[in-house]
Amino acid sequence: GVPVCKYQEERRGKEMVDLVADYLENIEDRPVYPDVEPGYLRSLIPTEAPQDPENYEDIIKDVERVIMPGITHWHSPNFFAYFPTASSYPAMLADMLCGAIGCIGFSWAASPACTELETVMLDWLGKMLQLPECFLAGTHGQGGGVIQGTASEATLMSLLAARCKAVRRIQATNSDMSEMEILSKLVAYTSDQAHSSVERAALIGGVKMKKVPTDEHYAVRKDMFMKMVEEDKADGLLPFYFCATLGTTPSCAFDKTEELGPLCNEENMWMHIDAAYAGSAFICPEFRPLLNGVEFADSFNFNPHKWLLINFDCSAMWVKKRADLIGAFKMDPLYLKHENQESGDHWQIPLGRRFRSLKMWFVFRMYGLNGLQAYIRKHVVLAKEFESLVRADKRFEICADVVLGLVCFRLKGSNELNQNLLKRITQCREIHLVPCQLSGRFVLRFAICARKIESHHVQKAWQHITQLTFELLQEPEH
Repeated sequence: GVPVCKYQEERRGKEMVDLVADYLENIEDRPVYPDVEPGYLRSLIPTEAPQDPENYEDIIKDVERVIMPGITHWHSPNFFAYFPTASSYPAMLADMLCGAIGCIGFSWAASPACTELETVMLDWLGKMLQLPECFLAGTHGQGGGVIQGTASEATLMSLLAARCKAVRRIQATNSDMSEMEILSKLVAYTSDQAHSSVERAALIGGVKMKKVPTDEHYAVRKDMFMKMVEEDKADGLLPFYFCATLGTTPSCAFDKTEELGPLCNEENMWMHIDAAYAGSAFICPEFRPLLNGVEFADSFNFNPHKWLLINFDCSAMWVKKRADLIGAFKMDPLYLKHENQESGDHWQIPLGRRFRSLKMWFVFRMYGLNGLQAYIRKHVVLAKEFESLVRADKRFEICADVVLGLVCFRLKGSNELNQNLLKRITQCREIHLVPCQLSGRFVLRFAICARKIESHHVQKAWQHITQLTFELLQEPEH
C-alpha cells in the first residue's frame, strides 16, 4: 500500500481543510475567469503517470501551478454567469464523510442508512416546499422522492416512465398495435425556452418532441399548447408527455402550470415540472405561488445543488406514483435480490449511488429553514438592486421580468453592440457574465450566484459594466 501513517493522514486532512478555507476566503483576489488557451494543461504535466510515489507537497504545489490557472471561480462574488452552483461548509464536510464511508447504495441491503436517509430527506424537503401529500413517501405514501445527479437525468427518467406507461395504456385498448408502431406515433412537448437537455431526453427516448411557442413573458400558455395537441391528434399522433419549466434558463420565465396541468390530465399526458434553478425559492412562502399547479403534475424536479447550499451533485425528484417509475426500470438479477426490495436503483439510470443525502441532512440541520429562506431572500434583494441600477441608466433596458435572482438586460442598440460589450467584460476578467437570446435579441444575463456576495459586489460590477460601456461608446463607429 501507499506508505502513509495515521498521523500523516490526519495532518494532510487538516492541511486540506486549511487550503479549502484559504481558497474560499481569498477567492475574490483571483481573476474570476481564466486566461488560458485550449490545451494549456497538457504541457504542464508529464505524459505518463509516475512509476514511484511522489511527494504530497509537490502535488499541492502543482494545484496552484497547473490547476488554478485553468479554473473559472464559480464561488467568487464576481461570478454572475449561468445560474448559481451551491456551496457551503456543512455540505463540504458531509461530502468528506460520504467519501470516507464510501458505500455504493444501489439497494437497501448495500447500506440501509444510505437508502433510508435519502427517502426521509426528500420528505423533509418536500414539506419545506409544501408539496402535495401525494408526492411524499411518508410511511405509506404511493409517491416519494429520489436524488438524481442532474435535472437532465430527472427529465429523462420522467420521459422514459411516461413512455412506458403510455405504451402499456395504448396496448391495453389497441392490442393489435405493436410497440414500435406506438413509439413512432408518440409525441412529447416542451417550451421553446426549455433547456436543451429536454430535447436530448426525447432523442435518447426515441420519441418526437415539439416545441410550444411562448407568450410575451416567454411562458407556455394553455391556448397555444391545446391547439398543437389537437392538431397532432388529428394527424394520428399520440401526445403523451409535457415538460413544463418553472424558471427557464434564458430568462427565468414560468410556464402557466395551473392552466396546463388540467389539460395534461384530461389528455392522459404525463406532466413533468422542471424547476432546476427556481425550485429552491419555493421554500419561501412569498415565492410558493410560483409552484401552484404542481398538484396536476406526475413528477417534479429541482436542483438543491444550484441555490440551496448543497454542493453538486444533488438534484431532487419527486413522483406521484413511484410504481410508474419503478415499473419502467425494474430488473432483479439474483445478486441484487433481498427482502426489502424497493430502493434507489430502480429510480435512476446508474446502478451505483453515492451517499448524497448526508449533504442535505447536514445543511438542513445547520441552516434550518429560516436560514435557507434568508439566503434565498438576500439573493433576490440583490437582483432587484441590480435591476434598479440598470433601469436608472437610460442607455440600458431590462428584457424580462425580474422574479428571482436573474436580471436580463442589454444596451439599447444592435446585437453587435451588446456582443462587443460582453467581449470586453469577458476579456477584463473582473466579472463573468454569459448571454442569452430573447426574441432574436442578444441579451446579457446577470445572475446572483456566490454565497458570500454582498451589495458592494453588485455595485462594483455595475460600475465596471458602465465604465466599459462608456469606453465602447466613445469609439468612432458607435
